[in-house]
Amino acid sequence: MKRILTPLTAYGKLTYKILLFMVAAGLVLYMFPRSGKFRYEYAKGRFWKHSVLIAGFDFPIIKTPEQLKTERDSVLRFFRPYFVLDSSLWDQDLSRFDADYQQLVPQLRDDYRFLHTGGRYPERVMMLKLGHHIQNRLKNLYQRGIIELPESMASVDEHFEFKLIRGNFAEPYGLSEMYTPKNAYRVLSDQVRRYMVDSLLLDVSANSSEYASFVSRLQLNRYLNPSVKYDQQRSDVERQNLQKQLSTTSGAVRMGQRIIGPGEMVDDQMMQVLDSYKAAFEANLLGDAGYTQILIGQILIVVSFFTGVLLFLYFFRHDVYQSNKSVLFILMMMVGMVFLARVSSTFYYIPMFVIPFTMLPITVRTFFDSRLALFIHIMTILLASFFAQNGFQFAFIQILVGVTAIFSLYRIERRSQLLKTSILIVLVYMLLYTSLFLWQEGDIRKINPVVYGHFAFNGGLLLLTYLVIYIIEKLFGFLSDVTLAELSNTNHPLLLKMAEMAPGTFHHSIQVGNLAVAAVKKIGGNPLLVYAGAMYHDIGKMEAPSMFTENQLSGFNPLTEMDLEDGARMVISHIENGARLARKHKLPEQIIDFIVTHQGTTRTKYFYNTYVNRHPDKQPDMTHFQYPGPIPFSKETAVLMMADSVEAASRSLVNYSDEEIDRLVERIVADQIEQGQFADAPLTFREMTQVKEVFKQRLKIMYHTRIQYPEIHHRQASK
Repeated sequence: MKRILTPLTAYGKLTYKILLFMVAAGLVLYMFPRSGKFRYEYAKGRFWKHSVLIAGFDFPIIKTPEQLKTERDSVLRFFRPYFVLDSSLWDQDLSRFDADYQQLVPQLRDDYRFLHTGGRYPERVMMLKLGHHIQNRLKNLYQRGIIELPESMASVDEHFEFKLIRGNFAEPYGLSEMYTPKNAYRVLSDQVRRYMVDSLLLDVSANSSEYASFVSRLQLNRYLNPSVKYDQQRSDVERQNLQKQLSTTSGAVRMGQRIIGPGEMVDDQMMQVLDSYKAAFEANLLGDAGYTQILIGQILIVVSFFTGVLLFLYFFRHDVYQSNKSVLFILMMMVGMVFLARVSSTFYYIPMFVIPFTMLPITVRTFFDSRLALFIHIMTILLASFFAQNGFQFAFIQILVGVTAIFSLYRIERRSQLLKTSILIVLVYMLLYTSLFLWQEGDIRKINPVVYGHFAFNGGLLLLTYLVIYIIEKLFGFLSDVTLAELSNTNHPLLLKMAEMAPGTFHHSIQVGNLAVAAVKKIGGNPLLVYAGAMYHDIGKMEAPSMFTENQLSGFNPLTEMDLEDGARMVISHIENGARLARKHKLPEQIIDFIVTHQGTTRTKYFYNTYVNRHPDKQPDMTHFQYPGPIPFSKETAVLMMADSVEAASRSLVNYSDEEIDRLVERIVADQIEQGQFADAPLTFREMTQVKEVFKQRLKIMYHTRIQYPEIHHRQASK
């Protein structure tokens, strides 16, 4: 069993990495369209750059979406929607009115004194005649028709025409021949008023508000239910029948017919022919044999792409290649963007230019570097271009916009930077699209302004990059420049506490940070990361700040009163205390790495040397005098170790001459190398030399001697 597990463990990371690439390639391959690819590239307004194109088979010329829309609109202008008459409502509403009116008459006679019987009949008879009159008017309204319009037709005018179904017949009608419920109520109210005036039930001079109240009590609107209603099913069927009569083609091209030759312009008509031939050509490849060959071609393309990504990581970013977590992140971003391209090609109402493809290079640049971000962006865009209608135009615009995004966001340290970058990206989109359109069309009046809205929406979606970065930080444990800048802010609660409890350590951390940043910039590391690490590397000293010399104001050192081994343990404990405090405040692991590695496995020199001098014949127990480690494993952690030791030792110099500073730096770094502290750090001899030179220059500037100003000697009084 051991013989089997050992190779699996040795090649486990490689196996996992290969599996990741295979899964990513499989997902992209699954999303690829199962159709052939027309081998000719062309665009409207440009010359045909290929050889003479001869039709290999008969194919119809498909009308453009604009042509179909125009014809469809033309046909639908003659379309008349269907409404149906429901005559069963008449008797129901009339019967309800008669019953309700009989009960209401006594109350009306008591409440409205303006009613009088100046006519030939008693008041009771006149009220009954009024009820019969209202019933007749309701019947007339129903016979003419009370129509209910759906919301989609709410804005039509009186010239609107439709077909009314009466029994088994459909007759044309105009809206002016019908009443709407609102118009019917107004007409009925006017007719009731005229009748009451004519029959002397209402005085002409009666208050209009009293009459309005009277009509309101009648609640006539309850009996004006629409009897003519929209028949959606019949209307939809009729509309579909009209559209089916439209032809989607406008002519045909026969096999062997010449389509276009070199140097000929691709105008609107030729573009329509080429698009039709392209669609027919790709459809004809979908036989069993054709499908298999298409699939083989797609497999070769996808595998080639991901092999290129794998080789790039291996040869140019081996640190990323070694991290399966980083490889997983990059592949997820690539597959995610290809998936969005597939969604856009599947759903026509999601334009390709709405998708924020520049989110990929910005995110990769945030956690890695510009070169990797640009390479991954280009590879992803080339894959996504297979889903675009015009692959060249899509790739041309997206690659240049991605370059703009990378260069405009060298480091994301402030949230306002992304807003400025989003605006810049939208402007570059507009500029590139307009330039290509003018080249192809030659008439800016034909440009579609909606496309600019797509670019603006794209810029808005790009602002979600901060949310994506935050999620990635939590999922993968990466650190963005924004987070590092926030951690390095001296207003961070933990740093404020250190400034209050251990001001000397706080000042020392700032000085170490400045030294480390200058050195890391020189050798190509991450200055934000090393500065954040420097600010927190000694936070463990807050547990007992008075035990460390930089915080002792009185000159008394409590460690001198302790046993040497106890004193060493006290000093060494600031590593463990710092890591525990950092985890308590949820600092990232990358920052904790600086805390546990800034002393590596070096010795507490004062206590160790003193012990050896006092006990020359006794072998010291190194576990009491040696830091627990681990040793630095990155450029940043190695530089911080050097900067920490150099800055601390420089405070003990008596003479700050250039020679003394040079000797100090060389001695400390040489001692750390001798103890094997940089064995795991990816530092070259050249980079070590550059770091030491930066330290020397910085220390000389920090401790430069000032000019001694001469004093004025008093002159003797003149005799």
